[in-house]
Parts: sequence; C-alpha cells; structure tokens
Amino acid sequence: MPTIGWFEILIVVAIAIVVLGPKDFPVMLKKAGSWIGTAKRYVSNIQNEVSNLEIDDEKINDEVKKETKKNE
Repeated sequence: MPTIGWFEILIVVAIAIVVLGPKDFPVMLKKAGSWIGTAKRYVSNIQNEVSNLEIDDEKINDEVKKETKKNE
C-alpha cells in the first residue's frame, strides 16, 4: 500500500488553494474536518457496540457453563 508523504500533501494543498481560491480554502478545510470527525465518531460507536456484544456474549457463555455444571 503506497504511503502519502509530506511532499504529496503539499502538492494537494497547493492545487486546492489554486482551484478553490484562498477565500474558500479555509471553509473547505473546516467542512472536511467536520466530515472526518463525524466518520471517527461513527467508527468509535461501532467499535463500542461490537465490544459490548463480545462482553455480553462472554457473560452468557459463563452463565450457560454454570447452569450445565449445576445440572450434571
């Protein structure tokens, strides 16, 4: 997987400033930051839900094991 270095980022920023203009560039950066923050929150929520499911599954498995030992 190719990596993106500082030089490539600098080129993209320079092109964005030329295309968008210096006035609209900060507005676009703010929007992009907002989108990235929203995406990170969604991913974090999904990770938390999966983690909670795993914990619940472990609790259920422990309870089932205890019940089977009692019945034996």
